[in-house]
Amino acid sequence: MDLNAVRTFVAVAETGQFQKAAVDLSLTQQAVSKRVGALETELGVRLFTRTARGAGLTIDGQAFLPHARALLQAEERAAASVRPGSRALRVDVVGRRTAAAGLLRSFHRAHPEIPLDVVTLFGADEAVAAVQAGTIDATFRAVTRPGSQLPDEVRAAPVFDEELQLCAGPAHTFATAQALTLAQLAGHRIWMPSNAPGTEWRAYYDDLAAAFGLTIDTIGPDFGVEALLDALADSATVVSFFGERTPLVWPAGHDLRRIPLRDPTPVYPHALLWRDDNPHPGLTALRDHLTSRYPNRPDAGTWRPDWALR
Repeated sequence: MDLNAVRTFVAVAETGQFQKAAVDLSLTQQAVSKRVGALETELGVRLFTRTARGAGLTIDGQAFLPHARALLQAEERAAASVRPGSRALRVDVVGRRTAAAGLLRSFHRAHPEIPLDVVTLFGADEAVAAVQAGTIDATFRAVTRPGSQLPDEVRAAPVFDEELQLCAGPAHTFATAQALTLAQLAGHRIWMPSNAPGTEWRAYYDDLAAAFGLTIDTIGPDFGVEALLDALADSATVVSFFGERTPLVWPAGHDLRRIPLRDPTPVYPHALLWRDDNPHPGLTALRDHLTSRYPNRPDAGTWRPDWALR
């Protein structure tokens, strides 16, 4: 059904005159009559009776009017659902307990007026494809994986360098350390079962292990953070890495320790990816917020892979 014809019908019904409706719609009276005539032909009924005083609704016109208004309201709702600034800004994070999710929470507190839809996709390839297709507005990803090329329309910028910390249980030899160097971790088992092959975080930790002679064990099922913390609390030989902004909560009896790493400090480089032709005003606000609130740490005294965004 031609919604322009429906809109014209409603205008005539509300004004009671073809001429007045033409003025309101910035059309000629002939164009108004033609649209209404085409709608009557499509419906197979007369919608108006023409008199010297104007146009009156027929019984069929009265029956059709509330449905015509509903059609126009549906059209407006449909357009608003995809109108930049009207729909929620959809942003992907690797997980809801990661630093990237924390960056989004900070943005939401600063801009509560911008609707936000947080999604979690797996792996950089899926996230980049979603940005390219327009199914999400932006994604936080730690790195551009070695050898990968972003599509021409996808942009990326570093937004936050997150320090890594070591997590150890009370029986581990590192439990009393105030800080550790990466060299001191050589020969110790670092368990990270969530490091799935092909992911950007697996690429990061593989390079970290190669650079400093570390043993990062990815064997075993990934039952989540809580199960990993349980294992660390009971072990005198196993430790794991977490980002400084990863919120960790454990039972008091676990007595786990979060230990800073120094000389150099490994940092996990979070980046924001988006389409350069995305018109959503919330995306501009997000980028401005990240730029102003989270300046990157200086290179001196830190380590990141050579292929990480800078």
